[in-house]
Amino acid sequence: MNMPSVPDLNNVLSWRTEPEIPLARQQELAQYLGIQPDFRQNIYPFRGVRLTRADIEWLLVQHDNGRGPVDWKDEQDRKRLGLDLRGADVHGIDLRNLPLACTRGGLTREEWQLATLEQRDIAGVNLEGADLSEAHLEGAVLEGAHMARITARRVHMRETSLFRADLRNAYLRGAQMEQANLRGAILEGAYLFDAHLEGADLRNAFFDSATNLERITLGERKFGFATLADVHWRDVNLSVVDWTAMRRLGDEFRARQRELERGAKTAREKRKRLGDYAGAVRANRQLANTMRAQGMNEVAVRYAYRAQVIERKVLWRQIKWGWLESFPQDKPGRMRLAVQRSWLRVRKFAAYIFSWFLDILAGFGYKPGRSLLIYLLMILSFATCYYLIGHLSVSESLIFSVTSFHGRGFLPGPFGLGSPVTALAATEAVVGLFIEISFIATFTQRYFGR
Repeated sequence: MNMPSVPDLNNVLSWRTEPEIPLARQQELAQYLGIQPDFRQNIYPFRGVRLTRADIEWLLVQHDNGRGPVDWKDEQDRKRLGLDLRGADVHGIDLRNLPLACTRGGLTREEWQLATLEQRDIAGVNLEGADLSEAHLEGAVLEGAHMARITARRVHMRETSLFRADLRNAYLRGAQMEQANLRGAILEGAYLFDAHLEGADLRNAFFDSATNLERITLGERKFGFATLADVHWRDVNLSVVDWTAMRRLGDEFRARQRELERGAKTAREKRKRLGDYAGAVRANRQLANTMRAQGMNEVAVRYAYRAQVIERKVLWRQIKWGWLESFPQDKPGRMRLAVQRSWLRVRKFAAYIFSWFLDILAGFGYKPGRSLLIYLLMILSFATCYYLIGHLSVSESLIFSVTSFHGRGFLPGPFGLGSPVTALAATEAVVGLFIEISFIATFTQRYFGR
């Protein structure tokens, strides 16, 4: 029989600051621990119970039959469940430096999907106004937790689930929130100065003008890049964020990784993969639009361009996978729908080719250098042809090429309509028309943000 390990007293003493609670309180907490939780009936060991720091210190020492708190540094120990504080009242309590890794302070994702709004709210631990500075909450489940106005300087929240948590006016300076799930979290008025959000899921999160994002880190190689689809940016100041490390958003990496890991064999999986890429398109486009509204046109160009590139990937998968809905049962309906789908596939393919054309020609209007380079290549290429076929001098060939490119059929010299040089000049005039149109699009995108 395996005996529970005894907590390391040196480690315990490093975070125990309160005297031992009375025996009567110990017995009372032990009775609470015997309650079997049931989220459907809103039953939790400490639901509505007011806990003090001394109570939580005692619970941590006694946790898991005396094994003590979860040690996040030990990967095997991460598999254990932490304290069950669902529904508990610990608002305004000093919880600094406590080892609360893997704490359960809200419903899991599976439970959340089955629960009502009332059940979700009841399960969320009440941490409002608590001091969590330097506390260890790695891997904790805090979905729907009430955490408004908390002080959490340099808190450790790596891989913590804060789905739809209320973090309004939270002080999160230097918070370590790498790969945390902040999807739908309310961060209005939050102070995130120097916070680490590498690889964090920020989809549908709420910011406002009072949210401070100075010196936050949203991405790096080790933990990945934050996902930002459907974020409610409102008037949050994005100019204080260093976007140089965010060459691409986490939404794009996430879509690619899921496709590699999970594949796309069934129609359901293919729809999910298309949804992932569509989310990446939205994330880049929304961020670019918000940046433009704040006058950050140069930075916005990068994300607007990535949105176009990812949209082309969506087109290619639609062409490759075809229509993902089932056919009707009747034969005339199947035939009619088959024709419609075939035509739609042709249109998608045309859009895909045109997307490549615009990208190569001008980077969808966001890369003026490409247009200039292609312009010079066209002039030099046709000038070479005129030099070889028309037996013109180098200077004459260049002048003839520029004139044909911009002249739309004006052909100086002795060449007749049947001359090969005339055919080349007509071809160059058509090519020139498309390139000039791309020039107009380029400067419109670049300087007017359209």
